[in-house]
Amino acid sequence: MKITYHSEVDILRIILSDVAIEDSDEEKPGVILDYDEDGNIIGLEILDASKRTDNPHSLEYSIST
Repeated sequence: MKITYHSEVDILRIILSDVAIEDSDEEKPGVILDYDEDGNIIGLEILDASKRTDNPHSLEYSIST
């Protein structure tokens, strides 16, 4: 998984898999889901991320067992 934030365009991107994007769909205004050829979600983009999150520069990571 890879998470990037591009402050110039205010987009937060979460990549779940490095396979090719076959299709993208804006499920909700400002939230774009990317799909592989089998229809699995492989990534998402959050537009205007600084308005939708407390701090797009901050990341908290947790693993539960």
